[in-house]
Amino acid sequence: MSEQSLSTNKPDWQQQAKQYWIQGDYSRAAELYERAIQIAPETKSYYWNLGLLLLLTGQEAEAQMTWLLGVAEGNQKQTDQWTAELLEVLQAEAKRQERLEANPMAWAIRQHIREIAPHDPNNLLEIIQLAIKLKMFTGEELQDLEVIQVLQVGSDIEVDSNLLLSTVELVLRHATFAPLLVEFVEVCSFHTCQPKDFLDIVMLASLRIAYTDRQPTLASRLAEICLRLDDKNSEVLKGLAPFYQNARQYEKGIEVAKLAYSLAVDLPDQIYCNFLLLRGLMSAGGYWDEAVEAFKRQEHLHKSLIQENPTSLGHVAVLRLFTPVFFQPYFRDDSKNNRLIQNEIVRICQNNLQIQNAQLVQKYKQRLIFQAKDKPPSKILKIGYLSHCFRRHSVGWLSRWLLKHHNHEQFEIHGYFISYSENTFDPLRDWFVENVDYAHKLDVHNAADIAEQIYQDEIDILVDLDSVTLDTTCEVMALKPAPIQVTWLGWDASGLPAVDYFIADPYVLPNSAQEYYHEKIWRLPQTYVAVDGFEIGIPSLRREQLNIPDDAVIFLSSQKGYKRHPEAVRLQMKVIKEVENSYFLIKGSANQDSIKSFFQKIAVEEGVENDRLRFILDDDSEEIHRANLTIADVVLDTYPYNGATTTLETLWMGIPLVTRVGEQFSARNSYTMLMNVGVTEGIAWTDEEYVGWGIRLGRDEALRQQVSWKLWQSRQTAPLWNAKQFTREMENAYQQMWSNFVRSSS
Repeated sequence: MSEQSLSTNKPDWQQQAKQYWIQGDYSRAAELYERAIQIAPETKSYYWNLGLLLLLTGQEAEAQMTWLLGVAEGNQKQTDQWTAELLEVLQAEAKRQERLEANPMAWAIRQHIREIAPHDPNNLLEIIQLAIKLKMFTGEELQDLEVIQVLQVGSDIEVDSNLLLSTVELVLRHATFAPLLVEFVEVCSFHTCQPKDFLDIVMLASLRIAYTDRQPTLASRLAEICLRLDDKNSEVLKGLAPFYQNARQYEKGIEVAKLAYSLAVDLPDQIYCNFLLLRGLMSAGGYWDEAVEAFKRQEHLHKSLIQENPTSLGHVAVLRLFTPVFFQPYFRDDSKNNRLIQNEIVRICQNNLQIQNAQLVQKYKQRLIFQAKDKPPSKILKIGYLSHCFRRHSVGWLSRWLLKHHNHEQFEIHGYFISYSENTFDPLRDWFVENVDYAHKLDVHNAADIAEQIYQDEIDILVDLDSVTLDTTCEVMALKPAPIQVTWLGWDASGLPAVDYFIADPYVLPNSAQEYYHEKIWRLPQTYVAVDGFEIGIPSLRREQLNIPDDAVIFLSSQKGYKRHPEAVRLQMKVIKEVENSYFLIKGSANQDSIKSFFQKIAVEEGVENDRLRFILDDDSEEIHRANLTIADVVLDTYPYNGATTTLETLWMGIPLVTRVGEQFSARNSYTMLMNVGVTEGIAWTDEEYVGWGIRLGRDEALRQQVSWKLWQSRQTAPLWNAKQFTREMENAYQQMWSNFVRSSS
């Protein structure tokens, strides 16, 4: 094209340049603008476009020089106007590149915009989003871009509200552990024009951070920002209360739960908020009188709900009704009444969920007949294990042995990892991933999606390890995506009608238990759990640190605040009082001030000097905790909720244990474990026997040595330490369950 035609046919050459530009032929478009500048150097827009085209062809230095030429020799007013024009051109092209998903080029253009206008908040937010999309965002950009300082300048800056929200959401997802994350979210909160949407985004992220990434302190800081926006927001309060509790900020957790309860309107909401209060009081330990009041209120609320028997509850309301039954066995050993309430509550939950997901449930039911016909008893069975505890957790430490010893020629093993996060380092979780045939890493809490995955995998037997400790697991089981569903290990049975079996043994439930269990109790021949052992660290606790003489007798109780029942503590104090030169070590997560007051008050009432009590903090790891158990001569178990993993660890370390046996599952864990190592010393059926065994073991060193020797010897012979044999018994149970299903379906 000649210079003459360029000058006389301006619309034509610009149209041609535009076509080249759109087609991505940036060099030819640049040639046209170069000629245009030669003919009309006073037209500044030519410089802006030429510089941009040079940038698009990778000629960054030339692009910058072209823009500088365009603004040269102008006064301040002209320079400001030209700069604004250039920015407009760059912004338009950046957006075009973003629409084309040419994110690297869009990112480069926005970096130049930043050089020209470093305090443009919207451009900085766009850069953050592009860095995330390009997977080059580390979190350090929050500092390097000085975006927080820019947003702090004042309210006169104009921020695109939708852009702000979407950036906050992306940063919360992809930079969870950025050092300035909380500061960034907080400063953004001052500029949002959509506070409700902002709250929803931040609270959803904080729930993931608290429970998937297991960072409750960080989650609580984010929720506090939301609370400053709306200090009476019920949803924020219901999220923040357990964040505080899990972060061991017990008093704050209790205070927020009380506020949430005061704002609760309907019955399901009152049940959940009162549960949060109860959870805070029980976690802290020592708030027994308040906890009893909350428990009585909870029972009244539960009975009211059972009487109403609602069938049109909202989805969230249903999920929040599963866990509030959790604390019943901590208050009383009354399996019949506890389970009557629990069974009815979870039945209501299941009914509502199945109504809400009617098509899904019907689809799963139709599959059952075909699975039974297509898979006779001799075929390989697909076993699915469902839990959020496949990690460094009590359930993880115990269930790993079953996964280790499974016969993969007869069983295809699927692991469904709820709340799986790549942001956390956990070798035990990684071990689980490697030791199942198929690992399904589920970083979402969408139960319908999880159930559909189980259905698509054609799982024959689905094993729930969480029971009512996780609402997501309950919802999955309620939808019944597998023909046979089983609860094992993680807690007592859930009571869901969709669960077919509960794994037990000859000891952990009395013979009469089937009367008040919805699930069929499947009793394994010896024990419902077995391990091959535990990893042991190096002890970090010594007598001289605690000012305890070498010849003294040390009793130990190591449990969470949940399990500190005053009547059981009273029995423990009676033992301490009667054993001369004895000391009582009290350990476990709780509010240190309240738990000390709790124990010291009962000690004084029972005539035990407070200087015989020692309160010790949790250890840095489970391995060190197990090693430190050896400081104890005798472990005093809790009641009505015994130890489980703690009991196994105690017995593995060869330490005598005194346990009070009750009627409910949680009051018989230590009993079945002692029976399965061949030790009856320390098994008490009454309060008097508990105190008697404690005194006898405390006073009689020879008896302690005899029990300890039995425990060490049991490692070679006892069912409790033979996980391979236990696995064969579980596999036999699965095959029998399947045979029963096939017969009943024919």
